[in-house]
Amino acid sequence: MRIIRSLGQMQSAALRARRAGKTIGFVPTMGALHDGHASLIRAARRDTDVVVVSIFVNPLQFGPREDYRRYPRTFQRDVAVAKRAGCDVLFAPTAAAMYPKNSRTVVVVTGLSEQLEGASRPGHFRGVATVVAKLFHLVQPTAAYVGQKDYQQSCLIRRMVDDLDVPVRVNVLPTVRERDGLAMSSRNAYLTPQQRREAPVLARALRAAARNIRRGERRASTVRAGIARALACAPHARVDRIDIVDAATLEPVARLRGRVALLAAIRLGGTRLIDNVLVAVP
Repeated sequence: MRIIRSLGQMQSAALRARRAGKTIGFVPTMGALHDGHASLIRAARRDTDVVVVSIFVNPLQFGPREDYRRYPRTFQRDVAVAKRAGCDVLFAPTAAAMYPKNSRTVVVVTGLSEQLEGASRPGHFRGVATVVAKLFHLVQPTAAYVGQKDYQQSCLIRRMVDDLDVPVRVNVLPTVRERDGLAMSSRNAYLTPQQRREAPVLARALRAAARNIRRGERRASTVRAGIARALACAPHARVDRIDIVDAATLEPVARLRGRVALLAAIRLGGTRLIDNVLVAVP
């Protein structure tokens, strides 16, 4: 496995691979790799000739009071995880290289950037769209692999790709979970033992709501109230947001039909956890 830090070297390597007729599978990450990331890398390995994994803690997607400085950075461990899962090229640029002092351009997917998670984290999705657009330009992937756990982010990336005619196939893979249902996340490392015991309440609440819908409940307000009651079972969990939206447009729905996304976020101490469940309404 080759490690590349230079933007120019990454772009040159990608262009050589494309000229040789090879397909490139790309997994963008912020490091602190876990089994969820490994599943994305393995999928890229199955589908494409060259697998590129990026590790870049993107400062643009962190708010002023968020965890940019303490975000887990485990590079040597990440190298081992990526290599074991089938990575060919690990791209690890610096923030100074990605965002020179004279950089002025950002990418904004209007509408999708400001709602739901975007309302809770102003500027977050502008940072996501900007870094993903730049990484796509550097890596020149045939296909990109992202997880469903960050559902709004996956929708935003797909929208950006469609709107800008970027020749990349975006594959969204199912959320990988711990045995007790907790969605795997690099931020799970922040949880204290007590908080970790309470954290699966988020997945349980969403799964129970999905069962309620399949049994016939069609009022979003009732489903939302049920999720809130289930989350209240965790004494230290504070509900940040609960949203029930159309799975394609992310617009709020009052009456459930078609395919809907149940999105929720909680805080356990200083850690914010997100999760989602997609439901095809019978």
